Amino acid sequence: MDRLTEMEAFATVVDQGGFTDAARKMGISKSAVSKHVSSLEARLGARLLNRTTRRVSPTEIGLAYYDRARRVLNDAGEADALVTAMQSAPSGLLRISVATDFGVNHLSPLLGEFLQQYPDITINMVLNNRFVELISEGFDMAIRVGELEDSTLRARKLADTTKRMIGSPAYFQKFGRPQKIDDLNEHKLLHYSNQASGNVWKITAPSGEKRQVRTAGWLTVNDGQSLLNAAIAGLGIAYLPSFLFKEAKEKGLVEEAIPGLPMERLGIYAVYPPGRFTQPKVRAFIDFLITHFDGDDIMI
Repeated sequence: MDRLTEMEAFATVVDQGGFTDAARKMGISKSAVSKHVSSLEARLGARLLNRTTRRVSPTEIGLAYYDRARRVLNDAGEADALVTAMQSAPSGLLRISVATDFGVNHLSPLLGEFLQQYPDITINMVLNNRFVELISEGFDMAIRVGELEDSTLRARKLADTTKRMIGSPAYFQKFGRPQKIDDLNEHKLLHYSNQASGNVWKITAPSGEKRQVRTAGWLTVNDGQSLLNAAIAGLGIAYLPSFLFKEAKEKGLVEEAIPGLPMERLGIYAVYPPGRFTQPKVRAFIDFLITHFDGDDIMI
């Protein structure tokens, strides 16, 4: 006889407290349940149930076996549910956390196309400039730019961008253009307040050496678009991802502060909670983004 069926019959007898109710629960005859349990006891060489005319109860060995058998049955049920979920059409509410800059410039324009492809999915996208706790705050996934912090989250890379120092032509005309990293100490820097390192810029020198620059500026803010606006207005030099200032640079509103420096490369990642399988709605959105960004030049 099938081992799982024997386990299920025995566990159901224990759960229901008797063969009659177990048979009703399983949708088979009482004699069939009895045969499954007897076969299991014969195979194991142990009596698992105490049978009387009034009640059925597990023996000490039967109770220990029941605990393990119930776990096996639950795992088997989860395995069946996993396959069903993996093959089902993506649906349900998808909660996404994304940095404001990237969300406004690169994610929002794609949502219409995605929702047309997957009409059974609804999206709640939260724009913020902090690393949310996905599980405790109820998010299905997040889009993050830059180096990932040590985490148990799973991650898939979507694309690359670069990070560069930029300022307006008017600023450089008034205050001069820095020629090397040390010259930044004489300039007004525009800082991003959500950086873990504080008002410190980590810059790669032409030699490959990693340098740190710390200096005060006229503005510290937790929003990249506001920093870009400040740079365009001539308030100082900002250190921003290229996907944010690409259009402004093409229009001549900003220029690179020190063009000869190596480009700082940043990865753009989809992160989501760990688990034995990825929810279809999450997998569908990540696959959609990977297809969209494949070959897309968001590095300049």
